[in-house]
Amino acid sequence: MGKQKFYVVWKGHKTGVFDSWEECKEQTHGFPNAVFKSFLTRELAEKAFNSDSKEFVGVDIFEPTLSKEELALIGDPIEESISVDGACNVVTGIVEYQGVDTKTKKVLFKQGPFDGGTNNIGEFLAIVHGLAYCQKKNINIPIYSDSKNAMSWVKNKKVRTSQEKNDKNIELFKLIDRAIKWLENNEYSNKVLKWETKAWGENPADFGRK
Repeated sequence: MGKQKFYVVWKGHKTGVFDSWEECKEQTHGFPNAVFKSFLTRELAEKAFNSDSKEFVGVDIFEPTLSKEELALIGDPIEESISVDGACNVVTGIVEYQGVDTKTKKVLFKQGPFDGGTNNIGEFLAIVHGLAYCQKKNINIPIYSDSKNAMSWVKNKKVRTSQEKNDKNIELFKLIDRAIKWLENNEYSNKVLKWETKAWGENPADFGRK
């Protein structure tokens, strides 16, 4: 059985927040230009009902599926931070990465495209680039990544990828080698933290290509 949804009807025979699709359908069926939308929580549904429908209809609204207790344990992301992300086309193997200001989403650095990569390689390079960026700017703020593998590679200063070096990805592997050397030769106090997608939605640096 699926999770209960709550339905907001802004324009219908009757308006309000309804607990089932049947109730929503009853209020919207046959009503000209009815406006309605479903939500996962009553809290957001009531907020939406008391707002302009244009802020919600046709807009991708993130709703955490974790319990209030789980959300409380995770807490909120640190706004004064850098979020990084890597993206890879699984068909072509073209990879790129970027880092953004978590609060403003301003792009701080972006690299690529590179041939013959993987998503984890892009994520790894993004984290190391973020650390080097902070060192150069002399700022001690956290770096968020949603890749556990890349975070592990950074911690262990070793890339464990099944991707083989070839004529197409020589430049990419040069970047990997340079990133590893940077980790071996530099100390940093910036924390590398996991971006909690289930609690906070997509990483601010996400390329939006899922």
